[in-house]
Amino acid sequence: MELEQCRVADVAALTAFLSEVDLTLSGLDAPSVRMWIECDESGAIVGSTGYEISSNGRHVLIRSVAVSPTHRSRGRGSALASFALERAAEEGAVRAWLFSRRSGPFWQGLGFESADRDELAEALADTHQVRLFQQTGQLGREVAWSRALVAS
Repeated sequence: MELEQCRVADVAALTAFLSEVDLTLSGLDAPSVRMWIECDESGAIVGSTGYEISSNGRHVLIRSVAVSPTHRSRGRGSALASFALERAAEEGAVRAWLFSRRSGPFWQGLGFESADRDELAEALADTHQVRLFQQTGQLGREVAWSRALVAS
């Protein structure tokens, strides 16, 4: 798996990719959002991962972990998620959070536990995704997950 940090020139293609897999598009080009992409031989995005970091740097909201349908069931999702968790720990974050209504067992396999969504919203109040979910009323329908990060 070869990941490249998402550049401004990649945001439109990343937005299209994440739209196809039904993930949140808000703030992908914001300075607080760290995104990486994996491309196939033709340059098409086949995987993505990233996080949005809180203003104090202690918390991250894992975002946009996705694998194209043609590249699934090969361990890529776990590898992409682990990559983001490692980068977040290297950056100094101590706790990772995420929203997922559909993929709880996947995230539990990576050490995440069910979390209080209001606690997530408080820890990451300044993130694009939390603000979007609060504005649209989606926050009340979300399922939160969390785990501690350990620097390697």
